[in-house]
Amino acid sequence: MDNLRLSLNNSRTRLVATSMFLSTILTASVLAIVYVTANRSIEAETRSVVSAELTGLADEYERRGLIGLITAIERRLPSAAERDALYLLTDRLGVKLVGNLKSWPVNIAAGSGWVDLELRRADNDQLVPVSAASIRLPGGERLLVGRDAASRQQFDRVLFRSVALALGIALVLSVITGWLFTRLVFSRLSDIASTAENIVSGDLSKRMPLRGTGDEFDQVSGTLNNMLDRIEELISNLRTTSNSIAHDLRSPLSRLRQRVEALSEPDKSDLDREIDIARATGEIDHVLRVLGQLTEISRAEAGLGREQFETIDLQQLVGDVVELYDPVAADQGVQLEVKGSAPAIQGHRPLLSQALSNLLENAMRYAPEHTAITISIGTRDGFTQLSVRDRGPGVPPKELDRLQLPFVTLDPARTERNAGLGLALVAAISHMHGGKFAARNCDPGLETTINLAQLR
Repeated sequence: MDNLRLSLNNSRTRLVATSMFLSTILTASVLAIVYVTANRSIEAETRSVVSAELTGLADEYERRGLIGLITAIERRLPSAAERDALYLLTDRLGVKLVGNLKSWPVNIAAGSGWVDLELRRADNDQLVPVSAASIRLPGGERLLVGRDAASRQQFDRVLFRSVALALGIALVLSVITGWLFTRLVFSRLSDIASTAENIVSGDLSKRMPLRGTGDEFDQVSGTLNNMLDRIEELISNLRTTSNSIAHDLRSPLSRLRQRVEALSEPDKSDLDREIDIARATGEIDHVLRVLGQLTEISRAEAGLGREQFETIDLQQLVGDVVELYDPVAADQGVQLEVKGSAPAIQGHRPLLSQALSNLLENAMRYAPEHTAITISIGTRDGFTQLSVRDRGPGVPPKELDRLQLPFVTLDPARTERNAGLGLALVAAISHMHGGKFAARNCDPGLETTINLAQLR
């Protein structure tokens, strides 16, 4: 009993049963319509033929009288057996005048419409099912014309058996079809479930299997794989960030502790105390700056702030940022130049300004004196691109993919000025806007690019 209950609760069993039930209902409905339609067509044809014969014989009676009617019926009798035709003409008292039926049916009045009954044939004295119609002639005579229904009943039985056989075959085919369908569906689901179990166990390198058919399962698997790629990337970033936080904050906090402890030394001069306080404040500012940037990265990666998206003219945004950094670039002997244009986009104006500022600061950090930093705006592959290129030494190729990771910097040691979070924030802002961050060496220089989803 428990095994039966488990079997009925199984999704595959329920799906096969549902498929079988619906297929059976549909097939039964179609076959029932065929059966009823065939019977009604045959009955309508029989009635039409009998009515036509009654009308013809009545016309014969009007033209030639009773003798002419008897003669017309006698002409039909030799071929009546082939047509299953039945005729009976009686006088007003019910005495048989001509026909292949023995006697007028009891309790049936002439002209009572279409009737189904059993009558005895005159040629073989057998009781046969009859479908017939009758009329009373002007002279009081009664005329009955019908058809032997035995053949039609035999046809009904054959048709019913055929319908039942077709229904049985449809039932078997529905079970086979349902089983094959569930085998296909659940084999794909089983593959996905097996992969998901491996991922839950901690193997984040696993991906949903693709069969290359391009069907809905492949589409779902592809979407899940994109999600897993993003999750793996975020977890990797989280591990890197956690390790880097432990490294980057331990040093300033240790130095801050030393500065605070030094303040309590009794032989400290006021000048030394002021220096220690200033240094302690600098360490606090550095920690707060790192934590603030990490918060901004986390919010951008989580997509917080999308409700503040607005239509942005990138040329205007770039112009505002360049105007702000022009004096700084001039002091360093670097020129800022803007090229290209692009349609307006939907975005977070403050964060995009921050991203461009980070790219410019990074470029100015490595740009040689008397060179230009180019800010380019354009579109490519369905994305709006915002690029910053310097003419500096570039980046070792193996470091290009690591630039967007938190706490990654080309400086041998991270300083208060550069904690290695600027490009990580740029990458998070790009992802928040439906794009990605990219970097490439241009020989000379490095080009960093923000890809942004276009306005829809």
